[in-house]
Amino acid sequence: MGAVDRSGPSSPSRNRRSLTHQVRYALRHPGRVPAHARRAARDAWLRLRYRHDHIAYYRAVMASDAARSVEAAVGHNPSRERWAQLGRMQFDYLVRHGLRPHHRMLEIGCGNLRAGRLFIDHLDIGHYYGIDISPHILLAAQDTLVREGLQSKLPYLALADDLTLAFLPDARFDVVHAHSVFSHSPLHVIEECFAHVGRVLAPGGFFDFTFDRTEGREHQVLNEDFYYRTGTLVALAARHGLSARIMEDWEELPHRQSKMRVTVSSDIGSKGLPEVQV
Repeated sequence: MGAVDRSGPSSPSRNRRSLTHQVRYALRHPGRVPAHARRAARDAWLRLRYRHDHIAYYRAVMASDAARSVEAAVGHNPSRERWAQLGRMQFDYLVRHGLRPHHRMLEIGCGNLRAGRLFIDHLDIGHYYGIDISPHILLAAQDTLVREGLQSKLPYLALADDLTLAFLPDARFDVVHAHSVFSHSPLHVIEECFAHVGRVLAPGGFFDFTFDRTEGREHQVLNEDFYYRTGTLVALAARHGLSARIMEDWEELPHRQSKMRVTVSSDIGSKGLPEVQV
């Protein structure tokens, strides 16, 4: 594998939307300017087309990326080795922090099973349920299942149009997981998830998610990348009867996002915080 940045989430006070940051970035990486210009033009067009529907907007982004390169769209960038490394990092962390084979798991934004292939292999038959907003990416997930020989584990893969999780049963999942989903989500989409995820969590279950963290001014880059303060998400979770806390040891790993764990507040009141195994 190639060299890995082990600095954790980078510069949480930086405003990537500011003109100063963009000029400095362009000067440091002139070869990336044409790609960003194409991305900005696409963003402008898709914002006009899907002005009031962020899910439809981002589904179109994924379709555009997949049309250019399915592998790039599902995270094989810069390499398949990095794709596998990031999947392994997610899996190892969650196993250290409580995921057991008998658990039932829901992965929001399962993609092409970068980590899901490892979760499926680890869990009992039929205990993995992955959802995504992109049909293109779910087809790629099926290819991953075949390549990894995981058909006998009978995972569920479903297309979703929102994060209400309305088609899923109450109190079903011990673990809900969303990696690099909220980093692409405006606050109202995150709130929609918070408003409903407690219903599908089994008693004592938990919801782990990553997000792009800033401790400065909250901002977004185009309509694709969103940066939130920790306190904003903690308060938003509390409005829906959830308790959220930052997973500090995740910050030590080679990635560029922060991670939080959400539990139903009534579970904490009666049982204490879920045990974290390191």
